[in-house]
Amino acid sequence: MPPTLASLVHHSALKLTVRAGEDRLDTPVRWAHVSELADPVPYMEGGELLLITALKLDAEDPDTMRRYVKRLVGAGVVGLGFAVGVNYPDIPEALVEAARAEDLPLIEVPRRTPFLAISKAVSAAIAADQYRAVTAGFAAQRELTKQALGDGAQGLLGALAGQVDGWAALYDASGAVVATAPEWAARRAARLTPDVERLRERPAPASLVVAGADDRVELHTLGTGRRPRAALAVGTAGALGTAERYAVHSAIALLTLTTERSRSLQAAEARIGSAVLRMLLAGEPDHARAVAGDLYGGLLDAPFRLVVAEVAGPADAAGEGAGAAEGAWSTELVDAVESAAARFGEALLVVPYGERLVLLVADGGAAHLATVEYAALLDADRAEGRESAEEPGPLMGLSAPAGPIAAAPAYKQAEQALSVARRRGRCLVEHEELAAGSVLPLLADDAVRAFADGLLRALREHDATGRGDLVASLRAWLSRHGQWDAAAADLGVHRHTLRYRMRRVEEILGRSLDDPDVRMELWLSLKATSAAGE
Repeated sequence: MPPTLASLVHHSALKLTVRAGEDRLDTPVRWAHVSELADPVPYMEGGELLLITALKLDAEDPDTMRRYVKRLVGAGVVGLGFAVGVNYPDIPEALVEAARAEDLPLIEVPRRTPFLAISKAVSAAIAADQYRAVTAGFAAQRELTKQALGDGAQGLLGALAGQVDGWAALYDASGAVVATAPEWAARRAARLTPDVERLRERPAPASLVVAGADDRVELHTLGTGRRPRAALAVGTAGALGTAERYAVHSAIALLTLTTERSRSLQAAEARIGSAVLRMLLAGEPDHARAVAGDLYGGLLDAPFRLVVAEVAGPADAAGEGAGAAEGAWSTELVDAVESAAARFGEALLVVPYGERLVLLVADGGAAHLATVEYAALLDADRAEGRESAEEPGPLMGLSAPAGPIAAAPAYKQAEQALSVARRRGRCLVEHEELAAGSVLPLLADDAVRAFADGLLRALREHDATGRGDLVASLRAWLSRHGQWDAAAADLGVHRHTLRYRMRRVEEILGRSLDDPDVRMELWLSLKATSAAGE
């Protein structure tokens, strides 16, 4: 610990005597400073032992001494050393009374003890304290490294909690608690999640101090990139000392190494994941399993779902090529999904695929649910107008559950769902919605409307001349499944009139209404134009 007034008084070579403030000798001394100024306060920083001979002070005047001592206490001076036998044979009673009134330690320095000896003693004690702190810091670093190598993050947190005599917690990128030490700190750590989320909004590296009712908590981001990959919380009863600070900094460095994979390893995993996905989509599940090995193999042993995501907005909103899959929106999506998978020990495949991002997640697993929850929150933000125009969120299509053999059809399902999400302006559409719903909303596509307009244009132009009502007649006939009497009754015309009109439809279109494909195309075209209000 740093030197105190008590340690200086007990220093046998200094021969110091306490004349006032005996109950405050445990105060740490930051430095020993000599000043004969009548007002040295402007040059004080606080924590000093001030040494004087009263060369320019009227130390026998009570009012002067009261003002002098009060100024020193207000500036944070922790003690006053008075050299006797220089300008005064003894410490004047006015100064002693003023020091007692303010409870300022007043120390008598004998003539044979030079101020330089006191300064050297303080300096040596501070240096020794710093050396002990550095030595303890290196010892803590060795212990933390040993625990990190042996038991990973959990062991490191346990060692850190012991070093600081408090508790420690690790958070993932989403702000969820990953591990704590001791276990009782889990509830305290969970209450800090909003503060961790606030910390993540600051440029990395960032730190934050949160004062609680029973502790003081320091929060630090972990990671080397622009966005932190994790966060560390350290809770203690008071401010950290030098040795404890070394331990915390060592823990930050070690946790960064454990949470940040090297770029080469990330690139290798990305290449493996891309190869696995391409083999699955090419109908080669056995080869995909062989390449995946233990890295993704477990994911291919159970039903999974494919998620196809793309940015909502112009193609250049997130960059070009694979860069579009690495925009801010994908970072948030991947963080949420990877964090959920990590908490439950699930395998997860995330692959940039052209300008899209493809995720392969276990059906009903934590990553699957995190994807749905992320989409629901983003849809709510869009509904409330809270989505950022500079960083638009993703559009996603989610396939039905599938296995390795059916990966290609599942990808098509996800693409179809993505197309519907794009048209509807929704963050996520599941393929089951399409299978269980109506086909009519799909007719809102611009390409479908263009086809319908082209197919029916000649009939509309005919009707515009006033020579008949072929479009309405065709709609009534198709809606009655070709039943002449029922359709004619709906139109209020004779069935022979309706037959004539249908022959004219065939002549104008050059297509036979006996062909079921033609009837289907005409009916869908009528529905598409009707949905468009035409």
